[in-house]
Amino acid sequence: MNTVFGSKTVKIAAGAITAALLYIFLKEFQTILIPFFIAIIISMIFSPLYDIMRRKKIPAVIAIIVILLLIIIIANITSLFVYTSITSFKDAIPKYQSQFTTFFANMNASLQSNQFYNDFLKGSLQLKKFINPATIGSMAESLISGAAGIFGDFILILIYIIFILSEIASIKERMNSVYTDEQYKKVSDIAAKIFEDVKKYIVGKTIINLVHATIVYIILLAFGVDFPVLWAFMTFFMAYIPNIGVIIATILPVTVALIQFQNFIIPAVLLAVLAVIGNLVGNVAEPKIFGSRLNLSPLLLLFSLIFWGYVWGIIGMILSVPIMSMIKITLSNIDGTKNIALMMSNKISEDDKNNNAEKQSKIFNKIRNLKRS
Repeated sequence: MNTVFGSKTVKIAAGAITAALLYIFLKEFQTILIPFFIAIIISMIFSPLYDIMRRKKIPAVIAIIVILLLIIIIANITSLFVYTSITSFKDAIPKYQSQFTTFFANMNASLQSNQFYNDFLKGSLQLKKFINPATIGSMAESLISGAAGIFGDFILILIYIIFILSEIASIKERMNSVYTDEQYKKVSDIAAKIFEDVKKYIVGKTIINLVHATIVYIILLAFGVDFPVLWAFMTFFMAYIPNIGVIIATILPVTVALIQFQNFIIPAVLLAVLAVIGNLVGNVAEPKIFGSRLNLSPLLLLFSLIFWGYVWGIIGMILSVPIMSMIKITLSNIDGTKNIALMMSNKISEDDKNNNAEKQSKIFNKIRNLKRS
């Protein structure tokens, strides 16, 4: 009994020490690790283009240079529009402050004549605390700065991308020289499956976010909301954070619209439209495209958001789901860790149920045969 208790204590202590060391490692080396994870994601986004160029017999060096040039052009165009919008938004905050003061005074005057408001809501409902341009500006600025921080280590990210794309070309040759033909086939099949599934998720999620952000931009433009580029950029990055990210990316432009238009009708309609779009993307498009690949437990997602957000801030929250998805996909493709991947899932597919039933049947048959012998 004491031996079992001591064994459990040692395991718990070892787990706690490992977790503490992992936290220290992630925190201390975040300036190296964050650009590395971003580089992995960007490399996977552009790997289909890299594969096409390699199939066309274009040398690997030329293919990598083309991709780097493309990344530099896209990053420069994006940063130009985004930083211009951020600067304009900061300059416009005093104007919104003035508009909000006028709007709040008019609204407060109209509410004073309402008996229901005076009896039940006046003491508890203090809109000025919730809808404050200074607070909104500060919140938006921190979120946007966090997302824009991805461009902060641009040179380091490009260096990582060069090495990652170069590794894709040479890793198979090295594996072939290390393993026997049978081992090589098994390992290469598992590695190829993991890479392919992770790539499909990263590329698919990025395309969905881009389409979502484009639709949001068009809607905001149609409604005449200020700074549609800024809110579209925010939607693109915040959509990597499940549920919470889209809600935040929706609330901010709607609140700005409320102050801008000085009424509730346009912001209410805008909120309804953006909410419908967000639900269609999150609950219809993504499950159809990703299937079980995005099947992560909500509790796991919550802890993941808290952990990565605490360790790496806003960028950590943006990267949390891609990182957890990559971990889950990797575990689900290795026989020894498939059960861990199932524990990370929200729903177990019929295939997984059938596989588990088949395994249990085989184990039961083995035990029965052993008893007979």
